[in-house]
Amino acid sequence: MPGLRLYKKEKLCSTVAIEQLFSRSGAVRSALAFPVRAVWRQNAKRHSDAPVAFVISVPKKRLRHAVDRVAMRRRIREAYRLCRPDFPLCEGARIDLAFVYVANDLQPYHAVDRAVRRIMAAVQSSAQALLHDESGE
Repeated sequence: MPGLRLYKKEKLCSTVAIEQLFSRSGAVRSALAFPVRAVWRQNAKRHSDAPVAFVISVPKKRLRHAVDRVAMRRRIREAYRLCRPDFPLCEGARIDLAFVYVANDLQPYHAVDRAVRRIMAAVQSSAQALLHDESGE
């Protein structure tokens, strides 16, 4: 199936962008769908032409073993990769997105997939509302 690959330009690597994403400014939005919390913001200044640049965080405080953290990171990345075509964003949208794992133990893939789909629906509706507000002004 073409179009399901994750490219390097979709990774959020900029330290400044990540700090802005986790700052307490008013432009940042978030959603919780257990076991994943998402934080996102519009970033028109990003150089990448990808509509969404994302980062995944699985805190050591939640999962002590590196093997478990890597497994959850892979599950979240795979869920995002597979659900991304189901939630297209409007033209010109540039969103920075962070997935943060909030459960205290390993969760099965179907729970992570359901959470990522709910989060992507919230991101899509927020991006459409934001672009609608900008075009209406």
